[in-house]
Amino acid sequence: MANKKKVIVTGFEPFGEHAVNSSWVAVQELERLGLGEAVDLHVCEVPVEYQAVQGLLPTLWKEHQPQLVVHVGVSGLATTVTLEQCGHNKGYKRLDNCSFCPASQCCMDSGPDCIHSVIDMETVCQRVNESGLRVALSVSKDAGRYLCDYTYYTSLYLGQGHSAFIHVPPLGKPYSSQDLGRALQAAIQEMLKLLELDDKHNKHCNHKHHHHHHQHDYV
Repeated sequence: MANKKKVIVTGFEPFGEHAVNSSWVAVQELERLGLGEAVDLHVCEVPVEYQAVQGLLPTLWKEHQPQLVVHVGVSGLATTVTLEQCGHNKGYKRLDNCSFCPASQCCMDSGPDCIHSVIDMETVCQRVNESGLRVALSVSKDAGRYLCDYTYYTSLYLGQGHSAFIHVPPLGKPYSSQDLGRALQAAIQEMLKLLELDDKHNKHCNHKHHHHHHQHDYV
């Protein structure tokens, strides 16, 4: 199938008190489950380093030309699987695993303060919560101004909004790696459905407009 959808999903390496990062464990579980026959899934582990993210993300977007890039991160405060709606440009004061933070404390010097995903996370959240999965999802508009937010903003910027970020709780608080993998699978499948509808809608609108324009040819 030449027209397979390409999806990249990333987790983060361990940092701080997270000796095991549940985000990468969940992404590996997702890789085992897959996203179905029509999706070519590529996963990778992202360093908790601002400069590494700046180097890695443009390469991921350019080399793979994905339809969607989903970043997954751990939040010690999360008790649900949390879909982030937007990424932020400024406020990066917290030091990374290399004890570094950007001098400007921002992501892209001339970028907007906030970039929203083209995916409506409320819809994704509602659909997965109604699907009978035993994992609760919620939506947030603050990804935390650390590597998670920084990575999300960078991908939203590079991918014109075709990105998503999912925060997961630490393992066992309350969900197992299998639970988290299934939740990622369900959420990303719903995201892809929404993107597909968008594509169809855009094509349909263009077609209608085109047709209308040449109406006199057929009369």
